[in-house]
Amino acid sequence: MGPKCTLVKRNSPPGQHGVGSRRGKISGYGKQLREKQQAKQIYGLRERQFANYVAAASKKTGDTSKLLLSALESRLDNVIFRTGLVGSRAAARQFVGHGFVKINGKKIDIASYQVRVGDEITINDIKRAKKNLSEAAAKLAKIEAPAWLAVDAKNVSAKVLNTPSVAIVPFNSKAIIEFYSR
Repeated sequence: MGPKCTLVKRNSPPGQHGVGSRRGKISGYGKQLREKQQAKQIYGLRERQFANYVAAASKKTGDTSKLLLSALESRLDNVIFRTGLVGSRAAARQFVGHGFVKINGKKIDIASYQVRVGDEITINDIKRAKKNLSEAAAKLAKIEAPAWLAVDAKNVSAKVLNTPSVAIVPFNSKAIIEFYSR
């Protein structure tokens, strides 16, 4: 099964005469728009949510693109995905939404919850027994988590050690900031 995004699937522009069309190079705006769309697709966000993250990052002092990536990486669904417990961010969003996750002993079912330094993320014991997550420890032992997360495969838990460092992401966050600053 291939990627769902048409920009990735096809190497020609959309339309009836896509292959032989006389399109020129993509403009600067077009490149920025593609970067934004790619980032939205990766994190599974809608336009309003993504725009709110950009607005919040631009209000803070510091490098806006790093602050944006840090906010996106510290979403609970992304943290669950980064631990390796689930295979995709969409599965992580569902995992969180169904009440499988506890943070510092409190059940959290909001995928956009921002984790903080020192938060301990565990799996709900009732849900663990119900959903047969016994193979989760073996799955966590195989995956290497980012440096800002400490994953305990034995207890099926993770701890946020520090703020998310700028991960290797396949999009240009500076172009996204430039897109929204128009």
